Amino acid sequence: MRLYISCDMEGTAGVCSWLQCDPSNTHEYPIYRRYMSQEVRAAIDGARKAGADEIVVNDSHWNMRNVLWDELPADVRMISGGRKPLSMTQGLGSGFGGAFFTGYHARAGDKDGVLAHTYDDETIYNVRVNGVACSEALLNAAMAGYYDIPLLLVTGDRVVVEHVHEHMPWVKGVIVKDGIGNYATNSMTPQAAQAAIRDAAMQAVRDASKAKPFTFEPPLTLEIDTTRVEQADFIELMPGYQRTGGRTVRFESSDYPSIFRAFVAAFRLGGAANTRA
Repeated sequence: MRLYISCDMEGTAGVCSWLQCDPSNTHEYPIYRRYMSQEVRAAIDGARKAGADEIVVNDSHWNMRNVLWDELPADVRMISGGRKPLSMTQGLGSGFGGAFFTGYHARAGDKDGVLAHTYDDETIYNVRVNGVACSEALLNAAMAGYYDIPLLLVTGDRVVVEHVHEHMPWVKGVIVKDGIGNYATNSMTPQAAQAAIRDAAMQAVRDASKAKPFTFEPPLTLEIDTTRVEQADFIELMPGYQRTGGRTVRFESSDYPSIFRAFVAAFRLGGAANTRA
């Protein structure tokens, strides 16, 4: 099996503060960066035991330069660096037999979601596809599904794993922590989380034939509620977007990659409005 791994950091065991995830923090970030990397390695090791061979890792957190190369097997490929056109789904395409999402987290607005947000916490208040409120996991799984790639494994906080299971009950989930509000957590130790991820990854690959690609049925409608009005002011300038409310914009298309690209463009352009005049 050729396997794709998108790895985030907020859903890593023990993480409960933005300081632990911020590359500019020279104290805590290096510690939790390694824990993130070790969870990715655990997923790789488990998948390899079940027969996965070629593996591509997409570093999907913050500036997307987090995973430590020396924690990975020598024959793994990694997509690294920020401002990727397809962000957390860069590199997805036909030919993969399955996808893993590690270190994922709850969507913006979720109760007891640790560091809950959806892509850009300063710009995106809510995002819906065909009326379904989406987390990063759901948005990214639909991109994989477009290429007939099933999501096999998700790891992170309880809220995101349960959200994924609502829509994809076949996905193996590893709940590494329970949120206590937004900035506290009751977590497994990193070592215990890595062991659980390794076991689940192995089982996920073994059971891959039972998994299904996740898709939204066309025609497709993307709706974004921005955090502030001026962000919607910027987004509606893009061709294809319609303003439907003070903080709400809509984009319609017949294919999901167009919806996803429109979403990426929206949160990046909307972010330009975050500097107060």
